[in-house]
Amino acid sequence: MNTPDDDWLRLDQQICFSLHAASRAFNGVYRVILKDLGLTYPQYLVMLVLWEQGELPVKKLGEHLRLDSGTLSPLLKRLEAAGLVHRERSARDERSVEVRLTEEGTALRTRALQVPRRIAGATGFDTTEVRALRARLDELTSALDAAALSESPGERRV
Repeated sequence: MNTPDDDWLRLDQQICFSLHAASRAFNGVYRVILKDLGLTYPQYLVMLVLWEQGELPVKKLGEHLRLDSGTLSPLLKRLEAAGLVHRERSARDERSVEVRLTEEGTALRTRALQVPRRIAGATGFDTTEVRALRARLDELTSALDAAALSESPGERRV
């Protein structure tokens, strides 16, 4: 017979698994919706940042997306091959690579405007519920980031 402590080790009791499952479900919906744009979900995220921020160094783009350069570089290479972005070494700092949208990448924004509405519709949530969920997830992310910083390597908390 399970004790209350054992319940904490059930998969269906893990918030991380609920978030993982929701993320995978989102990716499945995004895969279908983004197919018309010729983008994968990670590529779409890159485009969102560039549509919002304009030209950025790869490092700043990675900070916005919480991605390292090893993950980001292949994404940018594919977006460049598709004619949506252009990468160029910075004239001010040769160690830095700047990423900017091409005309085609800028024009794709108009076609992408329907994506958030379709995703919101797929959730079955109204606008208020979507905003509230996003705010709570942002709070969760901040709390987890702070917790990760406060934990020292090798320390075990019970």
